[in-house]
Amino acid sequence: MSTPSHLPSLPSRLGITPLLGIALLASLGIHLFLLGFSFKLPSVREDNFLSPPLEVVLVNSKSARKPLKADALAQANLEGGGNTDLDRRAKSPLPSSAVDQRESGADQAEQRVKQLEAQARQIMTQLKSEQSLPNMQNEPTPAETKPAEADPRPTSLVARSLEMAKLEAQISREYSAYQKRPKRMFVGARTQSYAFARYIEDWRIKVERIGNQHYPEAARSQKLYGKLQLTVSIKSDGSLDDVEVTRSSGSKILDAAAVAIVRRAAPYSPFPEEIRNKADILSITRTWNFIPGDQLSSSND
Repeated sequence: MSTPSHLPSLPSRLGITPLLGIALLASLGIHLFLLGFSFKLPSVREDNFLSPPLEVVLVNSKSARKPLKADALAQANLEGGGNTDLDRRAKSPLPSSAVDQRESGADQAEQRVKQLEAQARQIMTQLKSEQSLPNMQNEPTPAETKPAEADPRPTSLVARSLEMAKLEAQISREYSAYQKRPKRMFVGARTQSYAFARYIEDWRIKVERIGNQHYPEAARSQKLYGKLQLTVSIKSDGSLDDVEVTRSSGSKILDAAAVAIVRRAAPYSPFPEEIRNKADILSITRTWNFIPGDQLSSSND
């Protein structure tokens, strides 16, 4: 009875060594497990699906007459001006703000998440495809027939194949659980999408109104002032999911008062369709200011 010259293993059919295959699957499994945790990133904007921005120029004066042909949109009418015939606009010599840099970093993190998801889907599809193939052995031709080499560890290939199958099953379970998690979107005070900008502005107005109607008595009596940053997570139906102080004011009274105001103002408006199609939970990061005169206001920094 002839002995088969070689039993092709699952890693060899994938074109990789067994150890490399195990390492690759383990790496993807760890990445997907880590991705199961929610990101606590600051201000994020979605550049991939945002509508074109509306450019508005801020002017420091105005005129009574409306220009016949406007060169740009502004918050007020301004007729003529300037000391050059060239089409130029004033620009800030300052570098991009830290908010833009943080938003860029969050965008890169989100792209990395999408890449890892695609890699996991590809590996699982390839493994399932390979495992579904019949375990056929090609009979060697007489010219290719070589003396069979004894395998000092005949069960090693089977053990490695079983280990890879277990890793594949674990990745599949973790990826399925990850896919079932609610879709979160993190946005900052500045966003280019009209639907997001409108929703955030309406939300800000409501929180400020409730905050000024119920200004914290402890802050008023002790004349406490300061600013803090909150990340507020809202569900698609407008209910509050979570409130987190991402940058403290240095005063526990002001921090607790800001959280209480956000909770008192809930529930908020349900998501419009454009937001609901892209997120189950919207996390908004803004800075809140307790200022002299016992007023609460919001800012972009």
